[in-house]
Amino acid sequence: MTGKAIMVLGTTSGAGKSWLATALCRWYARRGLRVAPFKAQNMSNNARVVPAPGGRMGEIGSAQYFQALAACIPPEVRHNPVLLKPEADTRSQVVVMGEVRRDLAEVPWRRRSEALWPHARQALASLQAEHDLVVIEGAGSPAEINLHASDYVNMRTARAAQAACLLVTDIDRGGAFAHLYGTHQLLPPDERALIRGFVLNRFRGDAGLLSPGPEMLEQLTGVPTLAVLPMWREHGLPEEDGVFDDRSTGGAAAARPLRVAVVAYPRLSNLDEFQPLRNLAGVRLSWARHPHELDGVDWIILPGSKHTGADLAWLRAQRLDAAIARHAGAGGAVLGICGGLQMLGEALVDLHGIDSPGGESNGPGLGLLPLVTLFEPDKLLAPTQATFAALSGPWAALSGVRFDGYEIHHGRTAPPADLPARAAALRNAAGEALGWRRGPGLGLYAHGLFESPAVLRALFGAQVRTLDAVFDGLADFLDRHVAPDTLDALIRTFPVSPVPPRSTKDKTDDDGPLLRPRRTRRAARCRRPA
Repeated sequence: MTGKAIMVLGTTSGAGKSWLATALCRWYARRGLRVAPFKAQNMSNNARVVPAPGGRMGEIGSAQYFQALAACIPPEVRHNPVLLKPEADTRSQVVVMGEVRRDLAEVPWRRRSEALWPHARQALASLQAEHDLVVIEGAGSPAEINLHASDYVNMRTARAAQAACLLVTDIDRGGAFAHLYGTHQLLPPDERALIRGFVLNRFRGDAGLLSPGPEMLEQLTGVPTLAVLPMWREHGLPEEDGVFDDRSTGGAAAARPLRVAVVAYPRLSNLDEFQPLRNLAGVRLSWARHPHELDGVDWIILPGSKHTGADLAWLRAQRLDAAIARHAGAGGAVLGICGGLQMLGEALVDLHGIDSPGGESNGPGLGLLPLVTLFEPDKLLAPTQATFAALSGPWAALSGVRFDGYEIHHGRTAPPADLPARAAALRNAAGEALGWRRGPGLGLYAHGLFESPAVLRALFGAQVRTLDAVFDGLADFLDRHVAPDTLDALIRTFPVSPVPPRSTKDKTDDDGPLLRPRRTRRAARCRRPA
């Protein structure tokens, strides 16, 4: 039997698709259904390492990683078969089923989409064959008329899955009803038929002021407004693409919060791993693009980068290098993760044009750590269990702490041969060095530091919500703000009749008998996969 599908579309980027899809994964999993997430193509530099075919490791967008955990299944590459990782304004690394495809990176977008769609369609079909329900996330808007013919992420996927679609808009931005109506009207009639409900997200104020907007919208489109979701900043889920938002921090509650500044260079990556710091009591997280934004901070963090050499050049152009050097010279803590580690070293060497086709990644680093990084053609992807050595200075609290993380990088970094072995600050289970320290500077290749409860306890004495608690909170939120039986009805009664495919390329098997979800509220209490 082909499983049912529900799809979350947005009127714009940032409408709230990712968190709503995550909430739906947990909500339906708690009903006892076998649920899987899916996004045909993600464009993000926030990625996680997951299993891929053939026993290798691959990478998917972070949003689908968390959605899989919310659905109580191990994340894998089928959940996000195509990942585009921007390296420049007009260039992205293309990852297909977890593997970098350099042959597709230079193919024009429209031709590339047609080459990528079969991979996405096959992944979707296999997930539907194995699960009761697939929760699909769209991308951007489904009604970009200049892109619609080549867009396989939104309505082509919806047609293939015969998905019941929710169209979400951010009412806090204004123009919500126009966004919903315009998106609906720009879609062809067969695709409009897939839109089963509108969702007004991030509403603040008196709900009575909405009337008669939803009623008039339904008269115009035939589509009901199924939910009005209040503004909720502290849900705990990382924002897709790492929105620079200082508002949901816990620092205001402390008399003297620890001020942590993350350098926000143009191609930063894996920004989602700093999400726990945003809501941690006693921590004030900020994003720094100018030297004065580093004044008075306690920690400076250099995050990952999808283009280390270019981001390092930008950092120097902003004169942030001098500010970082002054901070470290005064004993202030500096942390570099992945690309940030590479920047902290003595030199970057890119003989193969991997990090920068123009060769700009050959040159000196910031010189805070005695390391040299050589960029290799093969990307290293690996989960890791890492343990800190005995440390001193601002990082002493991490001594002996173990955490689970992941590596995802082209660079291979090594210290000089005469550097004492004790300079290695972090090692994996095999004893290989993954981090180095000198003075107040610490560089790590392992991502996921601040997602570890053990690390947060060591550094801040803090207890943080588990991921399961975050996912359950999302599902509880839907229980409070979505009318009873609405979500059950979406998959119980749709599709009424199959939606015909546009071409033989989009042809799918018959949807099969209607799925009757088991009504066991919280019956399948989820545990995070090991």
